[in-house]
Amino acid sequence: MHSDRCAISRRDFTKSAVAGAAGWIAGISAKQGAAMNDTRRDVPLGFDNFSIRALNWKAPQLLDYAAKQGVDAVLFSDLFVFENHEPSYLREIKAQADELGIQIHAGTGGICPTSSRMLKDFGTAEEHLALTIRVAQALGSPVARCYLGHQGDRRGEGGIQRHIQSTIDVCQKVRGLALDAGVKIAIENHAGDMQARELASLIERAGPDFVGATLDSGNATWSLEDPLTNLEVLGPYAVSTGIRDSMIWKYEDGAKVAWTAMGEGQVDWPKYLDRFRELCPGVPFQLEIISGFNREVPYKSEEFWAMYPDALARDFAEFLKMADSGQAIPPGAAGEAAYQQAELERSLRYCREVLGLGRKA
Repeated sequence: MHSDRCAISRRDFTKSAVAGAAGWIAGISAKQGAAMNDTRRDVPLGFDNFSIRALNWKAPQLLDYAAKQGVDAVLFSDLFVFENHEPSYLREIKAQADELGIQIHAGTGGICPTSSRMLKDFGTAEEHLALTIRVAQALGSPVARCYLGHQGDRRGEGGIQRHIQSTIDVCQKVRGLALDAGVKIAIENHAGDMQARELASLIERAGPDFVGATLDSGNATWSLEDPLTNLEVLGPYAVSTGIRDSMIWKYEDGAKVAWTAMGEGQVDWPKYLDRFRELCPGVPFQLEIISGFNREVPYKSEEFWAMYPDALARDFAEFLKMADSGQAIPPGAAGEAAYQQAELERSLRYCREVLGLGRKA
């Protein structure tokens, strides 16, 4: 991950943040303002616990926090959020969620045995994925979110296809377990590892009867995609989500991408959500706000394009449209708990008040 951190003082950063918030309140665009009416979109609203990772809260604290925020769902995207994985403990977590009226989506990290991002804390890739499915079943989660790896997996012999095949092999080893549990393996387009068409192909080859997608709008921009293009391809496979806004702008070697709080980037959310409702009925819109840093996409380099031999020009053209219209934004305090919490809560407010999301009053 390449951070583009400029040297700004704390005073300057604070002034910038205040000015940005004021601008957000005063300057909602016409297209976003059109969404501010009494019509609710009837889309469940939630968040991924990774949004507030610096707080290091366990599942019970996160559920209490989610209830205070009035959300419908929470994605526990790692197995470390639980004190243990014993059935009795997981029943307690499910009971708490049921009492609060919150749906749990359960998940974990990397399950691809040939990726450098494979999580090795839970045994082999097969054992790890099987555990995640059992945890999901115990929590009443319809999904077991996981991912392949990261953009670095696109390099080397065989490129990303080698790792896609490894991921398919692991999924098929636990097919019976997933089907018996009524849990879909929900593979995320993660950290630039796969473009939408590649993940869709993985799902079709593995078996869409037990494998689906965790749709991540922010990770799309790390993979040279407009989030709307990504939605069109992955929406029919989506069973879970990780949503955030993005800003893209050009620099001398290509483009830079910054993930932002909702409504502070370039995504046309009313348009996105109209299509989301059609393609992903009943799927919760779960915010995974990861902001405060910039990433370089040096697409003018031949070495960079070696990672994307099958990328479609029409998809890249939509990414370039975003880069042409974007504006550079400074980094923030990405690793600070207060910053993460403020970014998430501002985004939840935007989703409820501007976009009409959520099923709770």
